[in-house]
Amino acid sequence: MTTAEQTGSLQTALAHAGRMLQSDPAVADAQCAEILRVMPDQPDALFLRALALAAQDKSDEAIAVLKHTVTRYPAHAQAWRALGDQYTFAGDTQKADAAYARHLRASVNDPRLREAGAALCDNKLAVAERILRGFLKENPTDVAAIRMLAEVGARLGRYKDAENLLARALELAPSFAAARHNYASVLHRQSKAREALEQADILLKADPRNPGFRAMRAAALAQLGEYEEAARTYDALLKQFPSQPKLWMSYGHTLKTLGQTHDSIAAYRKAIAQMPGLGEAWWSLANLKTLRFEDDEIATMRKQLARGDLSVEDRFHLEFALGKALEDSGVFDAAFAHYAEGNAQRRKTVHYSADETSEFTRRSRALFTRDFFATHEGMGAGEPDPIFIVGLPRSGSTLLEQILSSHSQVEGTMELPDITALARRLGERTKKSEVSRYPDVLAELSADEVKALGEEYLSRTRIHRKLGRPFFIDKLPNNFQHTGFIHLILPRAKIIDARRHPLGCGFSCFKQHFARGQSFTYNLEDLGRYYRDYVELMAHYDAVLPGRVQRVIYEDMVADPEAEVRRLLAYCGLAFEEGCLKFYENARAVRTASSEQVRQPIYSDATDHWRNFEPWLADLKASLGPVLDSYPHPPVLS
Repeated sequence: MTTAEQTGSLQTALAHAGRMLQSDPAVADAQCAEILRVMPDQPDALFLRALALAAQDKSDEAIAVLKHTVTRYPAHAQAWRALGDQYTFAGDTQKADAAYARHLRASVNDPRLREAGAALCDNKLAVAERILRGFLKENPTDVAAIRMLAEVGARLGRYKDAENLLARALELAPSFAAARHNYASVLHRQSKAREALEQADILLKADPRNPGFRAMRAAALAQLGEYEEAARTYDALLKQFPSQPKLWMSYGHTLKTLGQTHDSIAAYRKAIAQMPGLGEAWWSLANLKTLRFEDDEIATMRKQLARGDLSVEDRFHLEFALGKALEDSGVFDAAFAHYAEGNAQRRKTVHYSADETSEFTRRSRALFTRDFFATHEGMGAGEPDPIFIVGLPRSGSTLLEQILSSHSQVEGTMELPDITALARRLGERTKKSEVSRYPDVLAELSADEVKALGEEYLSRTRIHRKLGRPFFIDKLPNNFQHTGFIHLILPRAKIIDARRHPLGCGFSCFKQHFARGQSFTYNLEDLGRYYRDYVELMAHYDAVLPGRVQRVIYEDMVADPEAEVRRLLAYCGLAFEEGCLKFYENARAVRTASSEQVRQPIYSDATDHWRNFEPWLADLKASLGPVLDSYPHPPVLS
């Protein structure tokens, strides 16, 4: 056979494999394997074979072939991209980012962009940013450079910058699918679920079978509160790709939120069976709060923790899960040791400054005075729709939400990010070293600007209101820091402060791993200081806005539910309804760690769980100071 004939035969075989990829990936796989038998390491056959393996739910084999391909052909941009997609679908963000960086490097020909790509691969972000900004000054419409600079921004956590850059890239090149995929991811990371869903739908219109795009769509649906559709999407994906442990875990999260506890446990255990070291799946089982681990499961967790190759993230999740298992078994000293180790490891991965929180509290008290509120009286949006439940996590806020959302006039939503997002935008800094202008910037706003902010909040949250009820709940606990802002822009909104004993609340936070935020919970001293700042700030609002905030003491709610529920409804201007006392019969979706607990009647045995661990809480007690002794009343403000 002549060279030309060989080439023609190869192209015919490759074309056949490509055609069969969608309709019968097993045939495509066999065709590529035959090509590789005759022509080992043929790059197109390697690449097509990896895609065929992935389409057959043979992710590990697909990844192995792609790794071989990029080792043999480092400039194979498509293979790097496909490898990144496989890692993304498998939930391995770190490896995905590294593969995508190599894809960027391999995709460009300009020497400066190749240099920037190399810096990205080495995680030399400052070097990459300098090169790319210089290049874009001369070539402002180069979409490859724009996308690379967006990748730098995303790696640095500057998601808004990355969002703007990717929007510009898509304006210049609407069919640039890789940039659109990045854009959807950045939107999702900022909790812009509606926008992320729109981008996922555009991607799926062009590539409806792409499993990564389908998984992204499911995640956006869940973020929007469309849990049933998200569950259907995950179910369909898993029927086609059943060997994806992290996909099983995401499915478990969605089923848990829907109250399908039995099915969620099965999904989590499926993930663990496929990937025993998947710490988040173990923690997800523990986080149900109602499940008790078997002895063999505890032994498996110990075995996984003994591994030397376990990632930091898997390790701290397992520490928290094993702590919960041992607490349930009554082995409190060992349980605390695992909680402490999990917290110590998690604390290393986050930035938190207790001094910054205390300074924010001081600035808020200085700004939000009686005179400030008198001067701004009558401003803001006039709608009374929102009911904010604020406080600390693990303070009984989910219980209050479940009670109120059992009323015919009130809809429960979730922990909405919108107040925080508005505050962050108002205080936006041009340099990382700068202090946020928020809350001081509020003094500079006109009446029209204040009203516009209130109306923007109502507009942003409307998508979560699915039942058409007059009132809705925003239950993000940390919104206590924005009480003055909420009153300013939404003067008729209700604000409920859910408060729990500082040791009960504090230790419950310490043994809880939070998926995101709540960085103050991973150290007992930080926890005590945060609780103290919270009490101080809310006492300040009690003084300057008397009666504006309704405080609900968790222990009082447990001791006399009916009296407290009646008092709570009266504050909200709602007639008493018996259903609020039978909140545990409410089948609504619940996203927080208390989801299973609020599906049961109120019980009192959890209020003193912290006493089992009192010998190890000295640092928490010391940092709480007078707040501990004066509970449930705040100490006298200075």
